[in-house]
Amino acid sequence: MAQREGVDGGIAAEATGPGPGWGWTETSLLGMVLVWGANFAVVKRTLATFDPLAFNGLRFLIASLFVAAVLRAQGPIPRPDRRDVPRLVAIGILGNVLYQVAFILGLSRTAAGHASVVLALSPMFTALLSRWTGHERPGGRTWSGAALSILGIALVSSGSLRAGAPPGALVGDLILVGSAVLWAAYTVGSRPLVQRYGAVPTTAWTLWIGTPPLLLAGAPALLRQRWSGISPGAWGGLFFSACLSIGLAYLIWYRGVEKIGNTRTAIFSNLTPLVALAVSAAWLGERPSALSMVGVALTLGGVMWVRSDHGRHGAPREALAAEG
Repeated sequence: MAQREGVDGGIAAEATGPGPGWGWTETSLLGMVLVWGANFAVVKRTLATFDPLAFNGLRFLIASLFVAAVLRAQGPIPRPDRRDVPRLVAIGILGNVLYQVAFILGLSRTAAGHASVVLALSPMFTALLSRWTGHERPGGRTWSGAALSILGIALVSSGSLRAGAPPGALVGDLILVGSAVLWAAYTVGSRPLVQRYGAVPTTAWTLWIGTPPLLLAGAPALLRQRWSGISPGAWGGLFFSACLSIGLAYLIWYRGVEKIGNTRTAIFSNLTPLVALAVSAAWLGERPSALSMVGVALTLGGVMWVRSDHGRHGAPREALAAEG
């Protein structure tokens, strides 16, 4: 097994030679894609009952407790070195406060299917930020793929407005573009921590760091929330998003990185927008226009083109999937 450094900052064992057959890891990753794809519609529907900031604070509290229980069951939870605490705090605020607030506010304003496509831009932004920080040197495919993806997002938003979407949908799309940039910055900024401690502990620590500020930001909304009006379905959506989409899915993702490598794991995340669009159409009745579907194809094609860029270091580029 050869080790390779990916743009997500992790050192993962990348399989060499012929790819392995389908096993438990691949099955669990497929389940993760279904959860992440459904999560956009689940959150969109649940936000009809919950205030967005109240929902975000509650789901991260539940997710933090879930991840702590899972890690504790596996053995003692490691502690970071004191010298890394300031960086952990900064990364935790960036990836689990600023990103999550932007995600939930953007999704509350636009279509669930559109949100999944916009967030698919994260790997492209990660590659560009890696180039800016000197971690990587993307080749021509990154730049052409970036241009293609940006054009695709413009068509998705334009098609949505032509189909009669409210003006706030465009604002939601723009907020989600910002959230994709924030996730990319979190991915690149966590590189030294992931190299030193591993991906799962780093993710758990930053999750726990981000939860108290999210609860604080959502405190006024939590006090205003009409708890008697929350249906069992809305409570189910909250726990689905917290325990499955954040807690369990993150652990599955990192197990995939560990077992089959970054590249093969990243291929699964390319399916998330397709699942999200299908679930949103079936459950929420979202019907993207023909122009929007052209934009979806351009966006996903541009992202895959970026991921195929070998750049200066001769290794395909991939990043953590951005998901709320």
